[in-house]
Amino acid sequence: MPKPDKYRVDAALNAKLSLARSRDILLTVTARAPEWLSVKDVDLCVVIGNLMDNAMEACAKLPKEKRFIRVYMDIKGENLYISVTNSSPGKPEKSGVFFVTSKAGSHGFGLLRMEAIIRKYNGIQKTNGEADAFTAEILLPI
Repeated sequence: MPKPDKYRVDAALNAKLSLARSRDILLTVTARAPEWLSVKDVDLCVVIGNLMDNAMEACAKLPKEKRFIRVYMDIKGENLYISVTNSSPGKPEKSGVFFVTSKAGSHGFGLLRMEAIIRKYNGIQKTNGEADAFTAEILLPI
């Protein structure tokens, strides 16, 4: 089993958190990276980075007083559990199993890459869009 470079994962998450703070987004974070994980650290950084980028993009559409992101990452049973909840401007639209984007031009590669990583490790992804919040949850086997 590969041992993740916790410093790289921590650095990736902290860089995104610093960026969110600079954009006046209220943060609530509880995150613990395990010592051993079957997921390569670079793959975990891609997943975390994409989740945070999407959360910040949604928050940017709101007034400063309504912006928030909650991050939770910890061991749950035999899995690494990652949850990111962010404020959003209304309930996101769905087309089939995919959420409709408001981005123009070429986009969506981050989500496709993240989904490929989750499949690669036999993980599970669940998303839920509510009236004013969006949550992405991921389970990755340890």
